[in-house]
Amino acid sequence: MLIQDSQSLSGQEMARRASPGSENLRAVTLSSVLGAVIEWYDFFLYGVVAGVVLNRLYFPQADAVVSTMLAYSTFALGFVARPIGGVIFGHFGDRLGRKKMLMLTLLLMGGATVMIGLVPTYSSIGIAAPLLLLACRIVQGIGLGGEWGGAVLMTYESAPVDKRGFYASLPQIGMSLGLVLASGVVAVLSYTLDDAQFLAWGWRSAFIASGVLVIVTFYMRKHVAETDDFSKAKKTKHDALPIIDVFRRYPRTVLACMGARVIDGVFFNVFGVFSIHYLTETLHFPRTTALLGVVFGAAVMSFFIPFWGRVSDKVGQPIVYGIGALLAGLSAYPAFMLMHGSNGSALPVWIAIIIPFGVFHAAVFGTMSSLFSEAFEPDVRYSGISFVYQFAGVFAGGLTPVAATYLTGLQSGKPWYLCAYVLAAGTLSALCCAWLARHRKSPHCERARARDLTATRQHRMETL
Repeated sequence: MLIQDSQSLSGQEMARRASPGSENLRAVTLSSVLGAVIEWYDFFLYGVVAGVVLNRLYFPQADAVVSTMLAYSTFALGFVARPIGGVIFGHFGDRLGRKKMLMLTLLLMGGATVMIGLVPTYSSIGIAAPLLLLACRIVQGIGLGGEWGGAVLMTYESAPVDKRGFYASLPQIGMSLGLVLASGVVAVLSYTLDDAQFLAWGWRSAFIASGVLVIVTFYMRKHVAETDDFSKAKKTKHDALPIIDVFRRYPRTVLACMGARVIDGVFFNVFGVFSIHYLTETLHFPRTTALLGVVFGAAVMSFFIPFWGRVSDKVGQPIVYGIGALLAGLSAYPAFMLMHGSNGSALPVWIAIIIPFGVFHAAVFGTMSSLFSEAFEPDVRYSGISFVYQFAGVFAGGLTPVAATYLTGLQSGKPWYLCAYVLAAGTLSALCCAWLARHRKSPHCERARARDLTATRQHRMETL
């Protein structure tokens, strides 16, 4: 009888201890997703309005192409700042914890976004206007540079090892939902306001409203627990900074991950950012039509990101990512052919954006987080994934709208050089992903998998 009572109490105790872990995983997932939505909304809102508002209000208007390229250049500088944020917050995230850094990055990003909505125009304060805009954009980039790695790792490290691909994909939904929100808000404002109202104050309200969402998400993040992986990793003694350790231990892995990242940055900024300017300025579609195409594509992506994340748990992240990279690169030609042959019809344009952007790009973006996280051990994981994601983004993402404007300008608005650029990016990323697949059985990956598998088995035995 005493033995049965002891076993019963032990089982109850086990269940009691298992429950908070499940509750924390749900809380971590929700706070990571919502925080990512806000961060990406803030970041992409700038990109959405750069080619339709900021080029007209914050830069000299002597040459429309030059002013547009200047607006996109400030957009690109946000990407340049992201590696700085990745290194800074990656360092402290590996030393002090993921949770603390996520709270700080949220405040940086949200504050800078609200300030963008308050900056006076070029006609009011002259050259100070683009300089203030640039300063806010840099702060945005630093905040997002630290945000992505922390949000991904909070879910990746909190999930069972056999479901890490799925859970790590969930914060990635924040990107697509953030774009839906950013594009959707601008589309609604464009539809309900005339051009004068939209340029005078409508676009500003989209930036200022971000402040409310930041406060809510900050409260949620304050009440989640730190990950077990970090709690164990912080006991490790280091004789170098985490980022130095990354380069010393994983030099080829860093290069391969950066190469794999290229298609994500190029493809997203061609279809999610540049396409809006291209459709409105070159093909003369209404701004609302272009914005809705991106909104629909991002909405579809929100469903396919977790789908591909779950598939990656079954067949492996490199396979899903590599195939997605090739399909994304190849899809640029038929997509832009549809746009050019649309004859003013919205439906072909929307199809040209939704399928490549919502399905193919989702295979890349949905598996990237777990692919990169698996490549580094926990003691330097925040620094490793933040650096490869953010540094590669400078070239792959930040410069793409400028390059796209230049490449289409070479052919008087025709996009075929741009399509070749996208295809080259997809091919490079697929090759780098193949290299990562061949080296998945490296010693550090094997040790990490063995450790995670043991922890998962123990957790399942306890819950039973």
